[in-house]
Amino acid sequence: MPPPQDRPRPPKRVEPVPGTPFAMVHLDVPPVTSGLAVGSLVGGIISILVSFLVICFGAVSEGANGVWAAGAFTALGGLVGAGAVVVGLLGWRQIRRPAPLPAVRFTGRGLAIAGISCGGTGLLLSLLGMGLALLLALA
Repeated sequence: MPPPQDRPRPPKRVEPVPGTPFAMVHLDVPPVTSGLAVGSLVGGIISILVSFLVICFGAVSEGANGVWAAGAFTALGGLVGAGAVVVGLLGWRQIRRPAPLPAVRFTGRGLAIAGISCGGTGLLLSLLGMGLALLLALA
């Protein structure tokens, strides 16, 4: 069974060209979900998952090896978390920007906000997990 076809969208505005039998048609462009917002959310979720690895290596491992492993994953989680925050802010800016009629409008404000929140949370949890690893290694 073939996928259902979208109904054709009616023209937004039709302007006749003076002196000719032709007209200029302005079509309504549907809004598009921002790829930056989606990427920010994906990066934020990955950052949170990596931060759990930091906490696990920091809490379970003993000695210098656990601190080194937690440090490596902290660097990864911190970079991904900071990247998610930056990309989320860029996506939020892209969504807020007013677009003239023929331009594409972007949606996904909630995705951008969730990506910023998840990225910041992952960054914070990674740093806390590294602090825990150092504290347990020194104790």
